[in-house]
Amino acid sequence: MDSEVLYNVLRQEIKERKIPLSLGKTCPVKCAFCYEKDHSYRPTIDAPMTTQEHWEFILREIQKAPTRENEAWLLGGNEYMEWTDLFLHPKAMDWLEEFLDTTDKKVMFFTVGYARPDRINRLALKYPGRIDFELSVITLGDARKKLMPHGPSVQQVLQILDGPSVTSANFYSLGPDTMSADAKIISRVNPRCVLWMGCLTPLKYIDEPTSELMRTGRRYLAQEAEKILEAAPPNMLQLHTESYITAWLNRKKILKTFDACELEKQDWVVVSGNVYRILNMFRRNRARYLYVPNAALGGDSDCTTLLTFEDVAKRLNGQSMVYLPKVIMEHPSGVERDIAGVTFEEFKTWFPRKRFRVLHRVNTTLSNTKLYEKGYVKNYIEDYVRNPLTKKYEQVALPT
Repeated sequence: MDSEVLYNVLRQEIKERKIPLSLGKTCPVKCAFCYEKDHSYRPTIDAPMTTQEHWEFILREIQKAPTRENEAWLLGGNEYMEWTDLFLHPKAMDWLEEFLDTTDKKVMFFTVGYARPDRINRLALKYPGRIDFELSVITLGDARKKLMPHGPSVQQVLQILDGPSVTSANFYSLGPDTMSADAKIISRVNPRCVLWMGCLTPLKYIDEPTSELMRTGRRYLAQEAEKILEAAPPNMLQLHTESYITAWLNRKKILKTFDACELEKQDWVVVSGNVYRILNMFRRNRARYLYVPNAALGGDSDCTTLLTFEDVAKRLNGQSMVYLPKVIMEHPSGVERDIAGVTFEEFKTWFPRKRFRVLHRVNTTLSNTKLYEKGYVKNYIEDYVRNPLTKKYEQVALPT
């Protein structure tokens, strides 16, 4: 690869507060549930394995950046490079320690557990409050070998958990006595970390047996959540990944935000499936709702944040003006573009005779804030599972 191209990409990643390491190849873990099995929905470069020279450049650029309160630099989850578990890089732990030692910045990372337990826990003690370690446990049960054939052992995951480094553990319902069993084990080992729970979402490139396992987990989610709530572990209990639940729990804020947009009855507004259901239940005929499915990702995905301009384009049919949620185009780079890299300006050239207006109130800050604010297992049980209105909500038909 041309070095100038690579360094320009590294600068762009750093601008977005990423620490852009690369394994130089497709992730060798090959988790069956991985959402990066097909990343053709976004532009990426074939970056080489990060060398010491690359790292020295990355660190110098990061050191130039101002330190902002409550900002964490993300190790992994690159925007223009393939996502991999970067703790498989032989120098990752050395470079993480150098980052912490030579800057005053915080770091956030996600891994399925390849960080060395003794070393990562020592770093957490040495640099208190600067490591946000979100451990992707996924499952400790029988499905682990199927989902993560090359993943770290349960023993290693528990060793990492048995220390100060892990701030949250992410794991999922995969059927009866899965999520609830994992919660008991993880809480016993680490009663301080946040337990992030929910379901894995099948996308169009996930194989059918894995997709069915994910859907089985969704069918048992309520039962598993009830067991965890009854067990009352000392950890904070949060639910994530389920957009239909998040939308319902935040319906009052969705309606308040919608009302503040002051749309007219004849106005067309782009909405995802679960927001469509909310608005049809509580604001029927207050506007015309253009339901847009997540066609780019496919499967069971249904999230406004993950809509692409191509998704929207496929649903347009005669509308002269359409309102678009800001969250679709609110890219971390500051440029108005979707997750596939298409800019708002480019999208508008596809339809020179149509007009588009942006609903600035429907933004990333709103969606992220509400995910954390309402996303507790207790709220899910009390306001979703035990709320008779949710049956009506689930039965609202989506347009074809």
